[in-house]
Amino acid sequence: MLDETFNDVYTKFKLHFYRTVFSRFQDREASLTTVETFCMEIIMALGQPTINEFAKFVNISPPNAAYKVNSLIQKGYVRKERSPEDKREYHLLVTQKYIDYYNISYGYLTTVMGRIKERFSPEKTHLLEEMLGVISRELMPEIALPDHGAAQG
Repeated sequence: MLDETFNDVYTKFKLHFYRTVFSRFQDREASLTTVETFCMEIIMALGQPTINEFAKFVNISPPNAAYKVNSLIQKGYVRKERSPEDKREYHLLVTQKYIDYYNISYGYLTTVMGRIKERFSPEKTHLLEEMLGVISRELMPEIALPDHGAAQG
């Protein structure tokens, strides 16, 4: 039962995002392919990775990753910034253009979180936060995320 309920919540977040994206593209051509959207989600989640870090995470060759990244740069969703530590290396930063696109999804998350805070007591909300933290940190060790304080843009 828990697995079905969790899957329902996850599916509703995905479907809301897809529906909103499609509705925005009614009058204009979509500028990101499906694979590019996935790449952007990964780059944003990794928090300013290098091309090699991105390639390693998605298990593709660095030249293939560079090709995908260059397409995203040309479309204005990513920019490269030289590493202050190693001048030969560049970090990938998402642009405001992608943040605006991403906020389609994040806005709904904010709405649902507000509803949770209205519906449940502060104690239950805190318990949910603790449980989600344990799930993220301890029960999903395969995927490491950077600190949420990492600067974007």
